[in-house]
Amino acid sequence: MTDAAASDPNDVPVFTGRHVLYAVTGALSAAHTPFWVNWLRSVYPEVRLRVAVTRSAEQFVTRQSLASISGQDVLVDKWPEEPAVHARHVELTEWADTFVVAPATLGFCSRLANGLADSPVLLALQCTTAPVAIAPSLPPGGLNSAAYTRATAALAELPHVTVVPPIPGMSSTTGRWDAAINAPMPAVMAAAEALRIRTSPAAQGVRP
Repeated sequence: MTDAAASDPNDVPVFTGRHVLYAVTGALSAAHTPFWVNWLRSVYPEVRLRVAVTRSAEQFVTRQSLASISGQDVLVDKWPEEPAVHARHVELTEWADTFVVAPATLGFCSRLANGLADSPVLLALQCTTAPVAIAPSLPPGGLNSAAYTRATAALAELPHVTVVPPIPGMSSTTGRWDAAINAPMPAVMAAAEALRIRTSPAAQGVRP
């Protein structure tokens, strides 16, 4: 699939988060992640950004490019092979006040919806109460598939998760506009902020 996320980069929504974990999964639109990392750093200079990639995402974008642009080491979303002093998923949960997954493959959405926690990022997402914005990127037929319908229904029940609807995109395989690619980052950040407001203690009538 190709990324037709031609949003106006000058469209900068209000965002009050300060620590963003940006997870990238293995859809072709992951190739455009360097552009969006640069955009995030440019329009939200006060935000600390960390990037994590799944092993399948590395087929479409390199850690070196993301590290160079983000100014931070890039986490590979797998359990460490060597003994570690600290639990990576706990550290991510404690650090991030916002999680963004873009693009999120159908497989990733289904795993998250089914409560799976077989990687550090997935386990952090299962354990956090911070806003989580999921931006799916789906192949032809994926948008109307039973698997995606089940996944989005389950994710809709999680108060701290929002699924940002994908937009039409051209499939690099079929050559037709029958794919559904992840929404552009301004829409994702706006959705994350709306979720933060909706789930804030004040919005729920909880006194500080």
